[in-house]
Amino acid sequence: MDGKAVAYVLVQTSRPSQLLLIVGIYVLGVVIAAANGVTPDESAVVAGLPPLVFCAASVHYANEFADVDTDAQTDRTPFSGGSGALAETGLGRTIPLTAGLVSLVAGLASAVGLWVTGWIPTSAVSLLGIIVVAGWQYSVRPLKLAWRGFGEVTNAALGGVALPAYGAAVVGGPLGRVILASVPFALVVLLNLFATQWPDRDADAAVGKQTLAVRWQPRILRISYVGIAVAAGVALVALHTVPSPAVLPRPVVLASLPVVPLVVWGGWGYTRRHVPLPTVAAMVSLAALQLLGWLWTLS
Repeated sequence: MDGKAVAYVLVQTSRPSQLLLIVGIYVLGVVIAAANGVTPDESAVVAGLPPLVFCAASVHYANEFADVDTDAQTDRTPFSGGSGALAETGLGRTIPLTAGLVSLVAGLASAVGLWVTGWIPTSAVSLLGIIVVAGWQYSVRPLKLAWRGFGEVTNAALGGVALPAYGAAVVGGPLGRVILASVPFALVVLLNLFATQWPDRDADAAVGKQTLAVRWQPRILRISYVGIAVAAGVALVALHTVPSPAVLPRPVVLASLPVVPLVVWGGWGYTRRHVPLPTVAAMVSLAALQLLGWLWTLS
């Protein structure tokens, strides 16, 4: 077996760009906690990263293992269809599975070690456990959530809520307020899942993977997209105006507004556009802009 090819597969199937985004969302959770009166321990913030990255990589490896058949058949885009590394190299699916198990053990072992030594609290370890269990069950048996029409909501809950909550938990932040503050972002993550599942619908259907893009008619998908987008906007405004003190401060709300045209653009071509660039850009931009907005409140 070609060592270079194996190394290439290991890197690509870990999905480095997504791991980088996960780190950014973790930092977002830390900053939201800081804006709510917590003084983050920099050592704890650094310590909380390795378990998260290992566990997130294990989830990505599990997804690549489970989706090897659909990924081999789909017309990949830069944002959908998996990494394509297994189809490109011809290597077996046991490589990402083995890497996933090793990463899982490393992530959980490091989390438990940090918990036992007092570096991260019980709430952070619990959230990481939820992320791992739900993340693996997104792809593999017994639940295979993505194959049963529950993948989109699961992924949005993990990436949009559990990840920032984990960052906040590591530094002892108020989880309730952080979870509420994450709702608009989580809804845009859900839009991203709708958009990125669409290009894979034919390949998914061929292998029996019943995503919402497979289950629902295009018209229903478009209506759902618009409804979720409106809900995200309403949540953004409501979380600033209704609670006292506001869950979302004004700088965060204002920083989020440039994403609106991207969401509208994504909705306009949804189910008619193959490459889901607008919605992916909306999600990534919202994470970055909200991070800047929260940092502004700390300055």
